[in-house]
Amino acid sequence: MKLTRICDGLDFPEGPIAMADGSVILVEIRRQTLSRVHADGQVDVIAKLGGGPNGAAVGPDGMIYVCNNGGFAWTQSDGITRPIGTPDDYVSGSIQRVDPHSGAFETVYDSCDGQPLRGPNDIVFDADGGFYFTDLGKTTAEYVHHGAFYYAKTDGSHIRRVHAPMITPNGIGLSPDDKTVHVAETRTSRVWSYDLIGPGEIAPVPFDMPGRLVATLPEYQLLDSLAVQADGHICVATLMRGGISVVPPDGGAVTFLEVEGDPYITNICFGGKDMQDAWITASGTGCLYHTRWPSPGHRLHFNG
Repeated sequence: MKLTRICDGLDFPEGPIAMADGSVILVEIRRQTLSRVHADGQVDVIAKLGGGPNGAAVGPDGMIYVCNNGGFAWTQSDGITRPIGTPDDYVSGSIQRVDPHSGAFETVYDSCDGQPLRGPNDIVFDADGGFYFTDLGKTTAEYVHHGAFYYAKTDGSHIRRVHAPMITPNGIGLSPDDKTVHVAETRTSRVWSYDLIGPGEIAPVPFDMPGRLVATLPEYQLLDSLAVQADGHICVATLMRGGISVVPPDGGAVTFLEVEGDPYITNICFGGKDMQDAWITASGTGCLYHTRWPSPGHRLHFNG
């Protein structure tokens, strides 16, 4: 896989969105911004959101919806930046709506059924204009929250916890036919799938399993955000090994494409006319890469 570095100097980039004008909108978690990377590598800050802006997606209204995890504590060593826990000024997580033109933003949700959102992480919209998002939870030296994934409407009128508890749910994506939602758990290195029977409603899961197990990666590989190919394969950013794991939705053999030089490969998104342009965030070294992907990505319902 041939990679072209579009830019460096980003402060833990995540949540890339391939825009129609050739730019990529992404978050810089440590910088606390939503930023735009132009095709020539120039970076403009759209908005300073505070906390820890994480996953991002274009909604049906053209606004950018951001999962804000509330912030991390950070460390740096051997040229790699990485999160290590919860900062002292942490309050809660939230879902934010950002105008990509003016930078104006507001909080849409910060709780569900009276329980604060802990660490919203990744987000995907369905054809109805609602969105699924994961909440990873937060970690300290003493505890790790159970996580969950949610479904919500953009106008702030409805949010529901779809499935819980989960162990550090991170990446989330929909199958091309919108009939299945896939969730990757960071700490278990597992990808789970759930059959949808309606917007925000999953079919019952077995009493002895938290979902339909699609893959468990061996050794010490941690899973981050994900995107889905047009053929339904699930492309999961894989930490520690540093690359993208391609997981068949039927549970077949997993293939791996390496991104050298950074163990914190956190996300991939697809774009371009044939949907084979791929952008990959190397968060530890602060780089955004472009490559031509072997298979077309699934075209999202709403992209700018």
